[in-house]
Amino acid sequence: MRHHPLGSSKVQVTSLSFGAAGIGNLYSPVDGAQAEGAVDAAWDAGIRSFDTAPHYGLGLSEERLGAALRTRPRDAYVLSTKVGRLLRPFGGGGDDLADGFAVPATHRRVWDFSADGVRRSIQESLLRLGHDRVDIVYLHDPDDHAEEAFRQAYPELERLRAEGVIGAIGAGMNQTGMLTRFVRDTDVDVVLCAGRYTLLDRSALTDLLPEAAARGKSVVIGGVFNSGLLADPRPGATFDYTAAPPHLLDRALRLQSVAERHGVPLRALAVRFPFGHPAVASVLVGTRSAHEVRDAADQFARPVPADVWTELRDEGLLPDDVPVPEET
Repeated sequence: MRHHPLGSSKVQVTSLSFGAAGIGNLYSPVDGAQAEGAVDAAWDAGIRSFDTAPHYGLGLSEERLGAALRTRPRDAYVLSTKVGRLLRPFGGGGDDLADGFAVPATHRRVWDFSADGVRRSIQESLLRLGHDRVDIVYLHDPDDHAEEAFRQAYPELERLRAEGVIGAIGAGMNQTGMLTRFVRDTDVDVVLCAGRYTLLDRSALTDLLPEAAARGKSVVIGGVFNSGLLADPRPGATFDYTAAPPHLLDRALRLQSVAERHGVPLRALAVRFPFGHPAVASVLVGTRSAHEVRDAADQFARPVPADVWTELRDEGLLPDDVPVPEET
């Protein structure tokens, strides 16, 4: 699998990245063996970029990912985590279902984008991971904490990068406006944009992607299936984690029809589409089992005839000015 540098940093990521929210019990429980099997399958598929966060399962994702990677040669893979939420002991009990993670609520998340909070978050992540370093650190969902993120958290990440503690820095969000500001106004290496550059939502093409390309910054794209609709378009499918509206379901079904006429699953188009833009370094796919990992890798490797993109344009499903992958 190809490796791509992140901005001007020395960190390189593979075309596909493993998103570890699923092995942190996102939406439904995953046992330890299943989580380890998912990481093993990613490794066997050539994936060498692994992403996690304290937010995912109240640290469970970091613990499981770290354990599964611990026997691998450390210089053979790239590990990223995130800052912005500290985990603190919580005696209230119950389950952590409000954020979609099926885990006992032994801790609670505390927003903290202060400089001290950044360092403490990384130190605590390293303990959960059981590793001595991470390669990439993202500011995680700073939407409602812009001032603190830009004035305190980002400069601290820049200092840590200068000290050689981490190799690359960035921000990860579900919107493009603030990510574009990070690209324009700071010296981030990469931004992680979830759900905003897909076959159904191309809003990142308006501001973020052109700005990143112009400034030599990299973009990692997550959420290429828009939470399910582009993986399996059917009544009841979800778009951005809620029931897909009829007009988007109809559009997804039309996309699927074109893909199937050319003998290609819609999932393959969804995974490959972002690589039409030169700023895109990797697609991050959230997976929770070996089967899901192998399917994502198979879809990415599947040849896509150039005629598919042409027909999508002819059908009005893809504007003429949207770049598409050149390789077939």
